[in-house]
Amino acid sequence: MVEYIRKKFLSESDYALTGRDPRVNKGTVMYRQKKQPRTGERKWLRETKCVKRGERRMRKLYYESAYIREFEGIVLSCREGKKGWEIVLDQTAFYPEGGGQPADHGSLGSVHVLDVHEKDGLVVHTTDGPLEEGQLVKGMLDWERRFLHMQEHSGEHLVSGLIHSRYGYDNVGFHMGTEEVTIDFNGLLEWDQLMEIENQANRLIWENGPVEAGFPSKEELERLDYRSKKELSGDIRIVQIPGADICACCGTHVERTGEIGLVKFLSMIHYKGGVRISLLCGRAAVMDYEKRREQLQNISVLLSAKPLEAAKAVEKKLAEADRLKEALAKSSRRLVELEISGMEKKKGRRYILEPDFDGLLLRHLVNRMLEEERGETVLALGMAAGGGFLYVMGSRTEDMRLLSKELNALLSGRGGGSPQMVQGTFFAEQDMLNQILHERGFIQQP
Repeated sequence: MVEYIRKKFLSESDYALTGRDPRVNKGTVMYRQKKQPRTGERKWLRETKCVKRGERRMRKLYYESAYIREFEGIVLSCREGKKGWEIVLDQTAFYPEGGGQPADHGSLGSVHVLDVHEKDGLVVHTTDGPLEEGQLVKGMLDWERRFLHMQEHSGEHLVSGLIHSRYGYDNVGFHMGTEEVTIDFNGLLEWDQLMEIENQANRLIWENGPVEAGFPSKEELERLDYRSKKELSGDIRIVQIPGADICACCGTHVERTGEIGLVKFLSMIHYKGGVRISLLCGRAAVMDYEKRREQLQNISVLLSAKPLEAAKAVEKKLAEADRLKEALAKSSRRLVELEISGMEKKKGRRYILEPDFDGLLLRHLVNRMLEEERGETVLALGMAAGGGFLYVMGSRTEDMRLLSKELNALLSGRGGGSPQMVQGTFFAEQDMLNQILHERGFIQQP
């Protein structure tokens, strides 16, 4: 039955000889010869090779055209796997994960395609349900996802080719994430150098030049100077952006640079002796701009400043905050001195609750009480923002680590420090806190 269906839709007269298949929308031609330049060069620029008479192999439609969104295919096998049902078709437009590019998503008939990978030359679709072997199904790609990957992958080629050409650095790592694209290079760059690359890449995008892909012959391949991360054999697919890059690549790409839309660098860090660059392309770059614009607009409203003057307004607010912090610190230190002046000199363990003191003030209070002999072991407590009590405890006669460990166990606390001073948080109720401290010989300072 399966062979009958295959022969019906893969007849040599209609498919193997002409290279056309009625199941692919727009009647995609398998062999697409690019327009040749006057010099007669780059004759290898074809997307796929002709299928020989009688040949029965999986058709990878994404190599014929990255723009095929819908197609029909025959289910050759379907079995249950660890992450879903694993389905193999006689042809597919779903791109499998590889070369830094994520897999396509979409649907096959009534089931959703969750992942796609290649195994032994076959493209395996992981779905959320089974399909009957021999069944003719319609495949539909999540086009927004696929086209964004095309924009990102072609944008990466632009950037990698320009950096390799100008600085001689190699792309040694590439990943398309959900938030950003990252590229690793084996050499160091400065941010102003990266901005020059960004400007050059965007100029090539605006020129809307061709992005060419195909499988050159062995002889043609030997004459090409192309980038590749590893030694390759067999049919090698080459993607070329004239004036920018020529690279071995198995991914899907736009047909013209203008479709990339935009390349925008986000950050650069030193990484493994080189740099890691984060960037966005196309629709993702535009969406990121809108998010940043909205955030800047909200900030400018809060600051009562124009959006492009927000940074200056923030600097002014920070300077005001620093002055207020210094004034507050002086007032707090005076308050601590007033507190201590009203205390009697005593030995033993003492504790004091200051709800409005932060950790720094509590520490200052403990130090001053010990210096002025307002206790041999002093525990200062404040209210924690998330509930519970901040604590700082110091002594000149006891090991604070041992006492802290004991109190933490009794008061659901955590913290630590040195033999002389510890700090942390207690999460017990105040009544329980007072009871445990009194039992341990602490006297509360009024």
